[in-house]
Amino acid sequence: MEGTRVAARYAKSFIDLAIEQNALEQAYTDMKYIAEVCASTHEFVTFLKSPIIKTDKKQAVLKQIFEGKLSKVTDAYVRLITEKRREIYLAEIAHEFIEQYKEKNKILTAVVTTANGIDDTIRKKVMEIVKGVTTSEVVLQEVIDKDIIGGFIIRVGDKQVDASIARKLNSLKRSFAENPFIKEF
Repeated sequence: MEGTRVAARYAKSFIDLAIEQNALEQAYTDMKYIAEVCASTHEFVTFLKSPIIKTDKKQAVLKQIFEGKLSKVTDAYVRLITEKRREIYLAEIAHEFIEQYKEKNKILTAVVTTANGIDDTIRKKVMEIVKGVTTSEVVLQEVIDKDIIGGFIIRVGDKQVDASIARKLNSLKRSFAENPFIKEF
């Protein structure tokens, strides 16, 4: 809980700084990159959270990883976070920044879960359907989950459409368990 509050505050302050510096779009791109690095490399996040490793070593590693890949504003901000010993929250700050950016720019994320993935024609059709329901910009996120067996689940904000085979099978199981027929002897 504490990490989320800290991340939200640091993300908000970075959004304000990026707006002040006219670098919001670049900061958004940079934070998406940082979030991807943190999500793809668990060891990196563990390294950042280690209390044993000194701040100067962490700064050197961060410089090696992100040198030339981040804007000056983002690079300075990451150094500031490290100097303040808040690098343990870098992944959460990046995630929170992305969420606050999307909220500020009225961008919705539509999460499509399928068993095997979707092709371009289905992707376009899903985007048309979702854009028809909302006036906001929509970003499509695809998730593959073999447990749904087939069909799809679309979630936009707090609304969800579950047309998965797994849900239909569970529904059938429940209806058979409620057997309304009385056995005759």
